This record gives sequence, structure tokens and C-alpha cells, in this order.
Amino acid sequence: MSMQDAQRRTSIPRRVLSGLHQPLPPGTAPVRPTTRATPRAAVVPDRAGRRLYAIDGIRLLAALMVAVHHYAGTNRMDQPGNRVWDRPVSDIMPTVFRFASYGWIGVEIFFVISGFVICMSCWGRSPRQFFVSRVIRLYPAYWFAVAFTTVVLTLLPGVWDRLRTQDVLLNVTMLQSGSGVMNVDGVYWTLWSELRFYLLFLVVVWTGLTYRKVVVFCCVWGAAAMLAPISKLPLLELVANPEGAWYFIAGLALYLMHRFGQDLLLWGILAMAWLMGQRELGIRIDEVEHVSGWRGSVLIFTVFLLAMVAIALGATDRVRGRWLVTAGALTYPLYLMHYAAGTTLINRLRDTMDARLLVVSVIAGFMLLSWLVHRFVERPVAGLLKRGLDTSFARLRNAGA
Repeated sequence: MSMQDAQRRTSIPRRVLSGLHQPLPPGTAPVRPTTRATPRAAVVPDRAGRRLYAIDGIRLLAALMVAVHHYAGTNRMDQPGNRVWDRPVSDIMPTVFRFASYGWIGVEIFFVISGFVICMSCWGRSPRQFFVSRVIRLYPAYWFAVAFTTVVLTLLPGVWDRLRTQDVLLNVTMLQSGSGVMNVDGVYWTLWSELRFYLLFLVVVWTGLTYRKVVVFCCVWGAAAMLAPISKLPLLELVANPEGAWYFIAGLALYLMHRFGQDLLLWGILAMAWLMGQRELGIRIDEVEHVSGWRGSVLIFTVFLLAMVAIALGATDRVRGRWLVTAGALTYPLYLMHYAAGTTLINRLRDTMDARLLVVSVIAGFMLLSWLVHRFVERPVAGLLKRGLDTSFARLRNAGA
């Protein structure tokens, strides 16, 4: 089984008050006009800046959905003689397979949450702060995952092909997809979508985030994503990212609902994102997954969007829990490390215990490893990176002055 097969699709007029000027009666002082903030421009009290614990829980749930899907729900795992289970997983654990076949939707859930969280975390920040926050958030765990997966595939060959050293080194940049180089682990394809979203949204951050600018960004990006597939322009398709754009746009609209309150325009953007999203779900089922149905996939995606609407409008504000913060912290390392290394472990251990227990045990092991990576890799390395980048930007600013 080649890594390239694993990556195939796995490889969005200022209102001017006018009127006739009438002369004032003698002795009357001019009245200074007053402006009232429109509902869309007024921040909803007690919402902006508040941590949303429920989103941390949904993120972990999405990661677990993807992990179970990769271990027991893909079309590849259901083939006779596959390298992981050696026989169709639907024969080994049919009930688990039936549910796990829909777990891939966790990726689309990630994209929606990313749009929400990115808009929330960079509101009021400078482009420099946005850049630094993304670097320290993405790279420490990613670097560890690249090294970890490479070591596992070297020591335990037979399931996945290990990349050449020069390709592994290019993977360290996270830019390998832009260079046409394969990923160390097939799940890294989503990072390419995330990076393109960050670069596009950086333009809005550079101009200063406002309700109006984010709405315009959603509309322009959405139009570009609709036109890209029929334009036959590779650059437009690369930038517009039609496969993922509408999920990120949905997240942006949801955050505007959270910060400023709902209105018909935001509901319209969200509805358009749902309509375009269900189409992309169908395309992915037909071209990549082949194991789940469109109706079930759309139902899961719709329930998730409704849950996000409830979170955005404050229905889960009472949800608290330190464990949810920890759950959210585990999500990224778990996603990065579980696939290639986890299926390799299943291949070695499949005859030692019940298949369902094996899947649970492997996922539990990777959750523990993810906590260790978060505690002893992500946090300290992120601190070092932040201090180093802040110093570098300070020098750059002073040199320019």
C-alpha cells in the first residue's frame, strides 16, 4: 500500500444619513448629530473573549470519530487481504464498521471549528501576533509527529512505505503539498487546507477585523470557491480551496453570530455554507469514501452545525470543566499521530486480542501519548518559539526605524 493512495482526498454603502438642511431659528445652538450602533456592529455583552468549553469537547469528539474511522471504517480496511486487518473489517466487527464508516466527517467538523476559533482568537490582534500564534500552535506537535511516525514506519515496515529522507525533511516545513511531495502521514493533507485559509484570512487581519470585513471576506471567498472548479485555473483552485472553503466560511459566520448576535445576513451565509457543504460531502463519498451514505452524512453534519449555532448563541455558556480544556489540548497531537503509526500497531497486534478491544486500546494509548506531547513538547517548545519570534520581530521593527 502506497502512502499516495492514503492521501487521495483523505488526498467565503456605508449608510449615510442625508436630508435637507433647514436654517436654524435665531439663537438656537446647533444640535450635534448622534449615531446609533446597528445591531450587527454592537458586541453582545459577555460573549466576546469568553472561553467556550463545549467547543473543546466537540474537537475531541471529532478527533475520535476520525481515529475510529481510520481503524475500522474506511473502504481500504474493508477489502480482503488488506495490510492492517488482513480481511474485511465489516466481517470482523460489523456494527463498529457501520458507525465508523461515517467518522470521516470529523475532518469537516474540524474545518468549521477552525473558522470559528481563528476568527475569535485573532480579533483585535496584529498580523504579527496572528502569525506568531499560528506558528507556536501548529509546529511543535507537528514536528514531533513527523519524527515519531517516521521512526515507527522505519522500525515496523510492511504496512506503509517510509518516505525518502529528503522528503521527510521537507515535511518538517509543513509545505510539502505545495511542492508536490508526499506526506509522512496521510492525515497531513488537512494542514494544507488550514494553511491556505490562514494566508487568506491574514489579509483581513492586516486591515483590522470588523464585522463588515469578515462578512465581505466570506462572500468573496465563497464566490471564488464556486467559480474555481469551472474556471480551469489551477491558481484560483489552489487559493480558493473549493473542497474546504465553505466549512471555514460556516465557522466564520458562526463566530460573528457569537460576537455580534444573529441576523438574516449571517443566517444566509450559514445556509449557503450548508448547501454547498452537503454537495462536497456527496462528492467525497462518491470519489473517496465509498462506505457511507449521503443522507446519514448530511444528518451528522447538520446536527453538528445546529450544535455550533447553540454554542454561538450562548446555549452552552454554563458548560464548564477543566477536563474539557485538556480534551481540547489532546485533539491536535492525537490527530497528527494516530493514523500511520496506529494502523501499523494494529497490524502487529491484531491476533492478540478482540478487535474492538484492540481499537479502544490503541486509541487510549495515543490519547496518553498526546497528553505527554502536549505537556512536554508543545508547551515548552511553544514558549521558546514565542520568545524567539517576539525578539526577532522586535529587532526587525527597530532595524526598520
